[in-house]
Amino acid sequence: MAKIKPSKGSPYARILGVGGYRPVRVVPNEVILETIDSSDEWIRSRSGIETRHWANDEETVAAMSVEASGKAIADAGITAEQIGAVVVSTVSHFKQTPAVATEIADKLGTNKAAAFDISAGCAGFGYGLTLAKGMVVEGSAEYVLVIGVERLSDLTDLEDRATAFLFGDGAGAVVVGPSKEPAIGPTVWGSEGDKSETIRQTVPWTDYRDGEVAKFPAITQEGQAVFRWAVFEMAKVAKEALDAAGITADELDVFIPHQANERIIDSMVKTLKLPESVMVARDVRTTGNTSAASIPLAMERLLATGEAKSGDTALVIGFGAGLVYAATVVTLP
Repeated sequence: MAKIKPSKGSPYARILGVGGYRPVRVVPNEVILETIDSSDEWIRSRSGIETRHWANDEETVAAMSVEASGKAIADAGITAEQIGAVVVSTVSHFKQTPAVATEIADKLGTNKAAAFDISAGCAGFGYGLTLAKGMVVEGSAEYVLVIGVERLSDLTDLEDRATAFLFGDGAGAVVVGPSKEPAIGPTVWGSEGDKSETIRQTVPWTDYRDGEVAKFPAITQEGQAVFRWAVFEMAKVAKEALDAAGITADELDVFIPHQANERIIDSMVKTLKLPESVMVARDVRTTGNTSAASIPLAMERLLATGEAKSGDTALVIGFGAGLVYAATVVTLP
């Protein structure tokens, strides 16, 4: 019986570079208030959101991804030809096939990199990061590009008072490559499909196609149920990720949770008992909820502003539709 030759990968993997792209158009709460009965004060107090970015016709899912990825590749100090795989997390690419990752890989100039999309909602970046780590360590790719990208403005019901103000557009990307020491901890992830109706698409595409509904499908959610789940259950997952990495809250430098809602972020910080020395990402204020893009976008901004620095230890956690979640501890690039 023939024996399969073992893979030759890196002993560990790390994030080597990060990049982000935010659409040109900045949308203040006043624009949202044109279609819902609310107030700027109510939106800010409930979510912390002041503005968000909405993409124009040229700022497609692929175009935003290419911009963010180019920055991440340059930040990593490699070339596009060295990218062995492209993993894209998105729920707002409206072609069932082919995967938008293949278009991105081609436009970046990769050398026929493996390319595929995943659908894991707001936890998508964590899922992609975990897959990338596995590829680097296993040896199927030396460098992996992980992209979180959304055009949620296309899936927003501007008349839905519960969600109209939440969503924004953008793309965030990281390059994952070899490391001589651990720099991406074990992932704590999972799903709770029994709660899938709490964040969902209003109707299937086929209902709209067949004329059973007149309104284009949108994302909706049960706000209070999502809030309770995120605050109580996701804090436990975050703690499990710290334990799995052998890190205590006191040893943490940065906390980058999914930018869903600032009240959720504040509650998680309190539940985790994070010391004041920990820098907490609050990109949601000016970017809104960009689902899979929110963690890499927040990471990129913290590093660009100097609020976080290379080598810092960061806890990242994403959670959302599914319900799905993923948390891990990483060393910032």
